[in-house]
Amino acid sequence: MKSPGPDEAERRLVAGLQPVREAIRARAGALDRVVLAKKVNPRLDALERFARDNGVGRVERAPVAMLDRACHGVSHQGAIAWAPPLELCPLEQILGRPALLAVALDGVQDPQNFGAVIRSAVAMGNAAILWGERGSAPLTSATFRASSGAVEHASLCRVRSLRGALMEAVSMGVSVVGLDPQSPQTLHETDLTGPTILVIGGEHAGLGRGVRRVTTALARVAKPGFVDSLNASVAAAVALYESTIQREKSVT
Repeated sequence: MKSPGPDEAERRLVAGLQPVREAIRARAGALDRVVLAKKVNPRLDALERFARDNGVGRVERAPVAMLDRACHGVSHQGAIAWAPPLELCPLEQILGRPALLAVALDGVQDPQNFGAVIRSAVAMGNAAILWGERGSAPLTSATFRASSGAVEHASLCRVRSLRGALMEAVSMGVSVVGLDPQSPQTLHETDLTGPTILVIGGEHAGLGRGVRRVTTALARVAKPGFVDSLNASVAAAVALYESTIQREKSVT
């Protein structure tokens, strides 16, 4: 496997069996190449056939050590690919959705949490994901890996100021619901059937003061007891599920 050239170095590295498979599924014609470990493995063999059948121009086999060097510590499972940068949606497009459901991440810095939230958002009706330019985990190979390839199908929106974006949403009649383990109101008691943005606080500080002030409601996910709060990605998944259930019931 040759080292990436100047143009390829600008591309996005995707690592892992499922992330590479989803990258092929979503954008096979735009992939620079797929590189698989040179070893006997039925899953890698199947992925090679899938890549070739979907028109990936360059499918190569290389020693595992070369994939290790390319990934800089990210688990690759013997499969990597170079893909074009992800397309980000403008805020106006997201807020213009008539049945808007989105998750806003306020200071979520763990790429594993970021990726897991993306996976849940795609699974629950392709809810959009919003986050601010500062204080949030970046879109990296670790994030792509944690999303298990769901990032290839996600509606992603990075904004300059999360608080400003949420204020704009409120002005357009969108419900901005912050998850707060101390809220007396439960998520189940909160109306999530209209255009809604669910706000998830950071792993350590929770919701920031400025973001909290612009929410239209606060709600808790977990019942009071031995556990005060849930992991950010778990809380997002529960909130998205509750939103989906409410919406399905509202149209029956």
